[in-house]
Amino acid sequence: MARYTDAVCRLCRREGEKLFLKGTKCYGPKCALTRRAYAPGQHGEGRKSKPSNYGIQLREKQKVKRMYGVLERQFRRYFHMAESSKGVTGKVLIQLLERRLDNVVYRLGAALSHAQARQFVRHNYIYINSKRVNIPSYLIDKDDVIEIKNKEKALNKIKENLETVKETRTVPSWLNFNKQELKAIVARLPEKEDIQGTINEALIVELYSK
Repeated sequence: MARYTDAVCRLCRREGEKLFLKGTKCYGPKCALTRRAYAPGQHGEGRKSKPSNYGIQLREKQKVKRMYGVLERQFRRYFHMAESSKGVTGKVLIQLLERRLDNVVYRLGAALSHAQARQFVRHNYIYINSKRVNIPSYLIDKDDVIEIKNKEKALNKIKENLETVKETRTVPSWLNFNKQELKAIVARLPEKEDIQGTINEALIVELYSK
């Protein structure tokens, strides 16, 4: 399975925005974007050129891809799914990304980053409607019951993460989460207003519609 294995802090610097890819480090003074708020590379600090319309659209697409930890082929597949669905394409696209199981685990605060959430899913810690699911891209649906259960060591780590993030992140309103039982119910499907960060999905639709 293809995945990004290079330094993730450079991705935030390239987009000029915090993508929260490094867990608690993103909230502290050691954040790479806080220390060096310019694009990575030899000429990153001195680059002052004004981006074209295409460049703006491309950067927005790249930012969203990196926020959710998906690669180009998978992201394009989500776009085609959104395009063929009822509703506004851009909003449906964001909803599909939010419904990914690894993203849901991250939103609950059980993982410090999307990468760690993906690892928890792959290691069989997550159950949907009492059935084990180890596919990070699995799309949750309304009324699904999500449970976190497995080895004691893993549960201790997840509870530690919940304590770590409680000051910086809140569980979105579309998820009803019982922290004591590590059990969540999907109250409704997510909306754009529920996402973390700012996304201009219209730019992505314009890019792929050319």
